[in-house]
Amino acid sequence: MSAAVPNRMHQPDNDLVDLVFGYMRERLQYDPVPLDHPGDGEQLRAHLAGLLNEHGNAPADVLKLYDHELSRAVISADSPRYLSFIPCAPTKAALLFDMVVSCASLQGISWLEAAGAIAAENQVLRLIADRAGMPETAGGTFVSGGSAGNLSALVVARDTARRKLNVGPEARLRIAVADQVHSSVKNTFNIIGVEAFKVPTVDRRFTGAALRAALEADPTATDPSGSPVIAVVGTAGTTNEGIIDDLQGLSEVTRERGLWFHVDGAYGGAGLFAPSVRERYNGIEHADSFVVDPHKWLFSPFDCAALIYREPRLAKAVHTQDAGYLDVLHHEGDEWNPTDYAYHLTRRARGLPLWFSLAVHGTQAYTDAIEAGLTLARQTAETIRQSEHLELLQDPQLSAVCFRRTGWTEQDYYAWSQRLLADQIGFVTPTGWDGETVARFAFLHPGTTMEMVQEILDTMA
Repeated sequence: MSAAVPNRMHQPDNDLVDLVFGYMRERLQYDPVPLDHPGDGEQLRAHLAGLLNEHGNAPADVLKLYDHELSRAVISADSPRYLSFIPCAPTKAALLFDMVVSCASLQGISWLEAAGAIAAENQVLRLIADRAGMPETAGGTFVSGGSAGNLSALVVARDTARRKLNVGPEARLRIAVADQVHSSVKNTFNIIGVEAFKVPTVDRRFTGAALRAALEADPTATDPSGSPVIAVVGTAGTTNEGIIDDLQGLSEVTRERGLWFHVDGAYGGAGLFAPSVRERYNGIEHADSFVVDPHKWLFSPFDCAALIYREPRLAKAVHTQDAGYLDVLHHEGDEWNPTDYAYHLTRRARGLPLWFSLAVHGTQAYTDAIEAGLTLARQTAETIRQSEHLELLQDPQLSAVCFRRTGWTEQDYYAWSQRLLADQIGFVTPTGWDGETVARFAFLHPGTTMEMVQEILDTMA
């Protein structure tokens, strides 16, 4: 019998390697990264027509199509002129090591399969937990983003409460949130079958006093036979305005009442590395679970979120998946299986690019880069404050700045945003503020300069 012929897809191809590596080297050397433009669906479909065929295509032709047509129809979140939503500005070291992780095809679910990778990831999780002041027992895993982190943590909060209250899935449970909570938390409630216990904010900030008053005003909040409140979600940096909730006050109430305290720091949690704002996070050390997205303000590639539990054993009791073929994963002496701490099973070792970059650059470089965004937000706020036709809506707590242009309508903001992008001056999308359309900057990229900001503001004159 003749030997099987290897599939050509899995054979070494030096020409292909050189081609792709050459493109990656060029992309990594962009300085600055261009914004590019939104895509036209009809044109993109025309370029892609017939590409996925029986016999394949020359690699150079496919890469040329991507470079000339597809990549230029993607607005680059790592451009220093990308100031919308929450940007992404991964370090070159992190990007390069992301390629290493991809080439290695790591199955990062278990200690058995990926002990070295998991040990490195856990070193980063320990660093973040230390910055938050969480105990030595704290630990967790890296997930795809804040949505996955919030979902995984609040499932643990729900199931821990069910056991504590001795109630089943039919029980009507509630979790306390403010109106500024991230949309992913609201979506999580729909998925896991809990309801929101809405607490009014004070100057857009969720406070311990407001939480205590709301709980005392609702007699069913502590009644297991009614609709008890089982957890509280605080935010360490709201996406729209960068507001940090009263984490100290919220933590006091949760400890008094035995409630799970979850902190969503997907965007703003990186401020734990910045001395100028660190005291605003006081109280986070009492969190039962905490999420921060390194693919935002910790300069890691997409998709990377750190999920940390105060007592990981509680998460393990909820998320460990049982199956005959998985039993072997739970017999290792140094066992730490990331799959036990979130709803996932298969996962990339997505924390390694951050680990590599931190090891290469050191934590002080991260502190300096985060402080640069904070400084730029303060300088921008002062410039807006001194303008005759611009109005600052709130002093920035972190790196988001919301402001209005006197006399502008919603249509004016959207037309302005489109002109900025068309002229490649900036990507700045409007946002909402108490039902009004306004302008917003999100500063994160260390390469964004005050000159760039002034250029954008000048277009509003």
